[in-house]
Amino acid sequence: MITLAVVSDMMKYSFLILALSFLCCSPAFAQAKYEREFRIRKSQFPQNALEQIEDQIKDARRLRFYKEIDSATISFEVKFKKDRLHYSVEFNSEGELEDIEVLIKEVDIPTDVFSSVSDYLEGNCTNFKIRRLQQQYPVTEKQHMEKVIKDAFQNLILPYINYEMVVFCKTDAGREEYEYLFNSDGVFISRRKSLPPNYDHILY
Repeated sequence: MITLAVVSDMMKYSFLILALSFLCCSPAFAQAKYEREFRIRKSQFPQNALEQIEDQIKDARRLRFYKEIDSATISFEVKFKKDRLHYSVEFNSEGELEDIEVLIKEVDIPTDVFSSVSDYLEGNCTNFKIRRLQQQYPVTEKQHMEKVIKDAFQNLILPYINYEMVVFCKTDAGREEYEYLFNSDGVFISRRKSLPPNYDHILY
C-alpha cells in the first residue's frame, strides 16, 4: 500500500531530478566557465607533455606549471616567457598538446580582422573593453603537433589560428565578463561567461 508519505517523497525526488536536469542543460549554465587552476611542481607535470616542448623551454624564463580542473575535464598548462613573448601551452589529461597561446596586443592583429571583431562586439555590447588578448594555435586533424609548435614559436599569422579574448561587455542587463573566440578573419566562433579564475598557486 502506497501511503501519502511515500507519494510525497516520490514527488520530492522527481522534482529534484527535474531541477538538476534543467540546470545541467540550461544554455546559461553551459556557457559559464567554472575552473580551478593550481600551480604544481615540474615533477607533477606529465612527462610526455614536457618531451613535446623540451626544446622550447630550455632557455625560457618565468617557467610555471599548472593543473586545471573544471566540471568536465582535467588539463595541464605550462606558462613562460621567451623571446619577449608570453606563452601558454595547454595539454589534456593524457599529456597530448591541445593548443599554444601567445599574449598579444590589439596592434598585433591585422587591421581588417580587428575591425571585424570590433564590429561584432559593438553589435552585442553597448560598451566593451578587451582585458586580455591571445593568439591561439590549436591542434586539429589538419594541423598536427609538430607544425603547431613550429608556427607558434615563430609567431606566424596563419589561416588556422584563432583569437581568444577576455572582454568586459556592458549591456542593458548589466556588465559581464566573457571569453570570446574568433577565427583568423575575425569571424565569431563562440562566447562563454567567464568567472574570475581561482589561482591558488599551491605547490602540493
